[in-house]
Amino acid sequence: MPNWQEIVDRHGKAVWQAVYRILGNRADADECFQEAFLAAWEISRRGPVQNWRALLLRLAAARAVDRLRQRHRRTARQQPADWESVPGCEPCPSQTAVDAELSEQLRAALARLPAKQAEVFCLHCLEGSSYREVADHLAISVDAVGVLLHRARQQLRLLLDAHSEFRRATSCDSKTTAERESARRESS
Repeated sequence: MPNWQEIVDRHGKAVWQAVYRILGNRADADECFQEAFLAAWEISRRGPVQNWRALLLRLAAARAVDRLRQRHRRTARQQPADWESVPGCEPCPSQTAVDAELSEQLRAALARLPAKQAEVFCLHCLEGSSYREVADHLAISVDAVGVLLHRARQQLRLLLDAHSEFRRATSCDSKTTAERESARRESS
């Protein structure tokens, strides 16, 4: 039979501190501390315990996390849900349009990259493959993957920046042209 006074004296402070750090509340920490020691007592009745400190810390932490979950559930039940403030799953229409335009720009830019750079970029950035997986797939070195990916990113930045500059310039030109057309009609 274990000497409980010795176990509490040796490990009690560390167990209580661990529980208090998790909960931040003295009353809850005291309860979890007691529950952990009771659970350890039950376990010790079934067989010998090799590491009391580890067992007590694990039991105490589990009880503290359970207590946090109970607190969270209680708080959630007490507060009425404000369903109007919860955002929907679907993006707003303007975001969908922006995403579609960006996707099209990326596709167009990828089409202008050298084949190996585009393939490395797609495998790593779009498919989530690791450098090693890309290297194995393309039968090249991991270093070559890094170089190709770097070059692809550089080229994509240039192409996408150029595309956005072109769009800004043409949108300004079209406004200017529209303004000129409107002014011409008014003067007629």
